[in-house]
Amino acid sequence: MTTHTPATTQDIAHNPSGAVKRRRVLLKLSGEVFGAGKLGVDMDTIRDIAKQIASTVDRVEVAIVVGGGNFFRGAQLSQAGMDRSRADYMGMLGTVMNCLALQDFLEQAGVDTRVQSAITMGQVAEAYIPRRAIRHMEKSRVVIFGAGAGLPYFSTDTVAAQRALEVHADVVLMAKNGVDGVYTADPKKDPTAVKLDHLSYDEAMARDIRVMDQTAFSLCKDNNVTMLVFGMEGEGNVARAILGEELGTLVTP
Repeated sequence: MTTHTPATTQDIAHNPSGAVKRRRVLLKLSGEVFGAGKLGVDMDTIRDIAKQIASTVDRVEVAIVVGGGNFFRGAQLSQAGMDRSRADYMGMLGTVMNCLALQDFLEQAGVDTRVQSAITMGQVAEAYIPRRAIRHMEKSRVVIFGAGAGLPYFSTDTVAAQRALEVHADVVLMAKNGVDGVYTADPKKDPTAVKLDHLSYDEAMARDIRVMDQTAFSLCKDNNVTMLVFGMEGEGNVARAILGEELGTLVTP
């Protein structure tokens, strides 16, 4: 069982009522992260992510939204001729497979974990209930949200923003592959692209910088959600982001 580091005064604050309030984060992990760029799940990658999350759970309350692109991508299946709604539901089921894989490795690391699904599947996951999710986090359980919004045509970026609002997360952490933050242009195509340490939503709109899909972006902007965009590459980056260390790009209202 993993030994967790005790909470410090930097990680917690006291409410007037005397209750301890910890930092609460919503971590968004894409399906591509789970597959390490390939079809299916990469066990070593998931094990490493789980260990990093496990090292933070006594100090930070963690909820996670996962994608399913390593199994199915609804938009791509639709382009190939499948009914869009059915294709999106297949993508949602792919997210639940990733949820169960991450749950298994988190529990191997000694962390109590709950999977909540937007599609009812009582044998493998709880139904999505925001107040229950909050209660789990208050008890130092990690909550993993699966099956997207339970509706077609919604991306997991949008679900991440919506879940963050419902569970009152302090920040949305957007984990990216192949890039360590937000740049003025695509750094893979433009050698003059400059990484931005801080960005407002208005600045992102003015520069036409796509931090996430437009629906999710609008949801965050309209509800004053703080977001950190960071790269998965780098030793311990997931844990660092959860703990609030400086990395990536901070996007604020």
